[in-house]
Amino acid sequence: MLETINFVILIAAGLVAVSVFTSLISFRVGAPLLLVFLLVGLAAGEDGPGGIEFADASAAYFIGSIALAIILFDSGFETRFSTLRMAAAPAVTLATAGVVLTAAIVGTAAHLLFGWSLLEGLLLGAIVGSTDAAAVFFLLRVGGVHLREMISATLEVESGSNDPMAIFLTFTLVSLVTTGLDEGAAASALAIAFIQQMGIGFVFGLAGGYVIVQIVNRIKLEPALYPIVVLALALVLFAATSMVGGSGFLAVYVAGILCGNVRIRQQPALKRFQGGMTWLGQIGMFVTLGLLATPSQFGHVAVAGLALALTLIFVARPFAVWICLLPFGFTRSESAFVSWVGLRGAVSILLAILPLIHGLPNAQAIFNVTFLIVLTSLVLQGWTIKPMARWLKLIVPPRIGPVERMELELPGGSDHEIVSYRVHPDSAVARGDRIPRWARPVLIMREGRSIRVQKAGRPQPNDQIYILTSARQVPVLDALFAAPAEVAHDPALFGDFQLDPNAPLADVGAIYGFRVVTGDQGLTIRELMTRELGDDIEPTDRVPYGSIDFIVRQIDEEHGITDIGLAVEHIETDEPNLPFFFSRDDIADFSRRRYRRLRARLRRRGQVRRQRSLEKAASASQTAVPSHDDGGTEPLSPAPHERSQETADALKPISAPQPANDAESRQTPPN
Repeated sequence: MLETINFVILIAAGLVAVSVFTSLISFRVGAPLLLVFLLVGLAAGEDGPGGIEFADASAAYFIGSIALAIILFDSGFETRFSTLRMAAAPAVTLATAGVVLTAAIVGTAAHLLFGWSLLEGLLLGAIVGSTDAAAVFFLLRVGGVHLREMISATLEVESGSNDPMAIFLTFTLVSLVTTGLDEGAAASALAIAFIQQMGIGFVFGLAGGYVIVQIVNRIKLEPALYPIVVLALALVLFAATSMVGGSGFLAVYVAGILCGNVRIRQQPALKRFQGGMTWLGQIGMFVTLGLLATPSQFGHVAVAGLALALTLIFVARPFAVWICLLPFGFTRSESAFVSWVGLRGAVSILLAILPLIHGLPNAQAIFNVTFLIVLTSLVLQGWTIKPMARWLKLIVPPRIGPVERMELELPGGSDHEIVSYRVHPDSAVARGDRIPRWARPVLIMREGRSIRVQKAGRPQPNDQIYILTSARQVPVLDALFAAPAEVAHDPALFGDFQLDPNAPLADVGAIYGFRVVTGDQGLTIRELMTRELGDDIEPTDRVPYGSIDFIVRQIDEEHGITDIGLAVEHIETDEPNLPFFFSRDDIADFSRRRYRRLRARLRRRGQVRRQRSLEKAASASQTAVPSHDDGGTEPLSPAPHERSQETADALKPISAPQPANDAESRQTPPN
């Protein structure tokens, strides 16, 4: 017995260690790290070199559920309220309607490809309907892809909030397949279950998050115990919500958002602990699910499974994203990228275990197809996220370079904390910029020796400086101590000259020789660019004006413009011409053009009809009428030389006038 326990510990710890070490290879070759974890599990399984036979679906589901709850709580903890406010509407639409649309399309395709019942097909569609939070968070936060904040915020919030919807659909459809309800009763049960699970999950999440914050802030414990208490309470919330019929996954995500956006004791320690637990959860979940799979069984469903995976990637997900994002003004490129970052991962495989546990017909086939879809998604999409963003012209330069920072919380629940920075040789502080007065340096470590601030002089490269400051001011200090961004001085991105945002537009026009429109004479450059760009402003955004371009170089935390560049020549943005993902503006422009063409066509037809009516009237006026004397005829109208001027004018041919903007009316609609 003891030997068996020791063997299990050896295997489990060894797999975790191997997964961690393979991450080094992943970063070198650019492979999705979560794909590597999954391959480690497959290699250790019964069909791999490891030869470990693991077929306990219930144990795999238990491990995966705990890991997913931890991941979702940390995802919520790292989500800022500002991010949520910015992307809540499009992200929630994707997380609800998007999951339903994707599940419906994939389910119908599965019904046709495999010959299963429609409910079984929809069950598979629900299983793969959500994006994977772990995969998306890793690629966006660790993968080095810098996107416009609106896009990254939408993807993060969607991936964190759509798992509960997919889990709800899967649980409900499993119950419907088991009970064999008719379609009408199934739809009614689905609606009732949705209201119950989502409503209870959201309410319990708010209440549970509040309780966690109050307990942590009011009870005095050893510092090392706070992260354990928070994690334990989050899992208690997950289990309790699930037991009363709510969505435990939604509850822990909502609780994580609440805990991460209020003042909570030992917050820096909580972030570090939860980061480690999230990595452990991802490794454990992916390796366990890889062990459960049997690749030798994939051949029976390989062709149809691959076809279904391509249907999901190139049809279902793009269509759902286009429909859901259409009201929110996303461009074609932005919608295309959001659809491409629809990675499927461990959540889909975890949900595919449910049919196995309940003993449904075709359960093993559903699991194998799901595994193939996840592998295809991670390989095809996960490996090409950065090239796709670059091709769609969506990558923006980072605001600051890398920064080495460590936070230390002060005892007593103070609003201040001690932040430690290493002075980068090329940082603004090393170049002579002063540390703000509201930030008080308390200690400097130089060449392994501690030096009093009063005797240290100016900060030197590689100094370790400990600063007492408010937590709200940390982003400002990050910019001072960070290395410069790699592209910060690229003229192609930021222009040839640097301008003061408060400079009058008229003065700049006089200096650089471009004409300023009369209505813009009183504007500053910042006011002009804010008017043209709106609220969603990012570095490298351009505003063409006359013969030059104004370019956003830097912005503050509130997306206000703090630095502007000027390019003396226009640079055309060669964005790909996508045949799909028509934006709201594209559809509006197309509708206006079609309306103008239709109006011009109707106007020409009306003019032609009027001309024909006049011609008929003129012809009829020449028809003979009976004479009063001999019963003969006489012309209805006088001889040509006797016609009135009014009749002569009426008989003149009328040429149909062209529409005011005929060139525009002849434009063809978008492909």
